[in-house]
Amino acid sequence: MATFVQKPAEVEKQWILIDAEGLVVGRLATLIANRLRGKHKATFTPHVDDGDNIIVINADKVVFTGKKYSDKTYYWHTGYPGGIKERTARQIIEGRFPERVLEKAVERMVPRGPLGRRQMKNLRVYAGANHPHEAQQPVTLDVAKLNSKNTRSA
Repeated sequence: MATFVQKPAEVEKQWILIDAEGLVVGRLATLIANRLRGKHKATFTPHVDDGDNIIVINADKVVFTGKKYSDKTYYWHTGYPGGIKERTARQIIEGRFPERVLEKAVERMVPRGPLGRRQMKNLRVYAGANHPHEAQQPVTLDVAKLNSKNTRSA
């Protein structure tokens, strides 16, 4: 019995629309990362980009569990001596680019390397409710219905 290996020419990609309002960041990022890689398909091949195109709207309305909203810290380095900077999740979500919290969470769940970078280009995250991809006729995925833990309770 031979192992199935999908060719890049055989890949069929879908467009999926996810409304992130009220969803927990980590659980949503896990679901998105699996769909970007194509692990939900029976034809999954680790070295081929056979994941779907994902559109996320209302990324500014995602929630964290516990005290992560005020305590979670994102670090980066400017490249200069003593140039380590930090910003909390609250500062980013209330700032100019709130979609970066979700993008960074997904990016850290996708493998590093050329294939992971290619798969990240299939993710489009928008802070508001509008997106310019109506022509692709995306299928809506209701993440809140998949599991009750995907939304924050109380």
